Amino acid sequence: MTMEDDIKPASAAQETNVTDAVSPAAERSTFQRVLTVTVGPIVAAFVLSAIILMLVGVNPLTYYGYILERSLFSGLGLEQTATRMAPLLFLSASLIIAFRAGIWNLGTDGQFLLGAVISAATAPLLVGVLPGWMVLLVGFVLAALIGAVWSVIPALLKAYQGVNEIITTLMMSFLGVLLASTLVKLVFRDPTTTVPQTRTLPVEDRLPRLFDTSISSGLIWGLLAVLLVHLMMTRTAFGLRLRMVGANPAAAAHAGLSVPLLTMATFGLSAGFAGLAGASEILGVAGNVRANWDPAYGLMVIPLVFLARFHGVGAIVLVFFYSALLIGSESAARRLGVPQDFTLVLVASLLICLGLGEFIDQRKRRKER
Repeated sequence: MTMEDDIKPASAAQETNVTDAVSPAAERSTFQRVLTVTVGPIVAAFVLSAIILMLVGVNPLTYYGYILERSLFSGLGLEQTATRMAPLLFLSASLIIAFRAGIWNLGTDGQFLLGAVISAATAPLLVGVLPGWMVLLVGFVLAALIGAVWSVIPALLKAYQGVNEIITTLMMSFLGVLLASTLVKLVFRDPTTTVPQTRTLPVEDRLPRLFDTSISSGLIWGLLAVLLVHLMMTRTAFGLRLRMVGANPAAAAHAGLSVPLLTMATFGLSAGFAGLAGASEILGVAGNVRANWDPAYGLMVIPLVFLARFHGVGAIVLVFFYSALLIGSESAARRLGVPQDFTLVLVASLLICLGLGEFIDQRKRRKER
């Protein structure tokens, strides 16, 4: 048998594989999977929410029409949707790093708030002392550092004692939320106001707006953060090391990797991006932090990152959809007299249906094997 004879069967097999890949059966399988995982759950969630709305005497078509009008078909609403995305994108980057490395960083809300408070406390004091761009840079750097510092205890316990990070990060998040509020009330309080809050960063000193709109340029930085994190975790040797540690720490140690140091690095990077999320909200939109302010963005983003399968582009799409849903449903609730909490009902229905769709898809794939 010659070498050519060996090559021909392989080539024929490759041709067969290519044909199978584009066959009608394969196309149907892909289409069915899209229906099961994405389209079907979304439709089911909106139908379920429509039934609930009808039960309370609200026309669901009118409600959904207001959502589309307010979040996508209104210029101001679209701007608000884009602006809402900025902190959520930074948090997505934070969680992509942690989850791809096998670390459950559930303390992002505390890291977010501490980053927001430190940037809100320092930036107004630096206005007029430093150039505008440097004021913003210092605010972002300090927010990233305080976020990373707040993850040191869970990181050390995980890296050197093997303590479950789910418990420690949740505990540190709880403490971080309380500490942030305490700092606003006692240390960083603006003495010129009656309401406990930090000093306010003037609008002209905040992040620039995009194209003469109200959209904060934090949106651009958030998009870059997600894309760069995705590339780091999937295309670089450092990202591969982090993923190896998460997949099999024993094998990573056997390969000569320093598992404790890489674990610490994962916590630091993830928490740092959570701190940046807080800074983007304050330096780009709010300008100050009020006592007891806690939007709980971190808990919102966790299911989105999971449903995106830790993929950067998928996370961006889901964050946009989620932001539009939040902005639109808040307006619809006010117009129709629906309780604001119904926004959470709609979001919860969507997440549950998406999770069920994922479960059904996994069962089908197991049976096919």
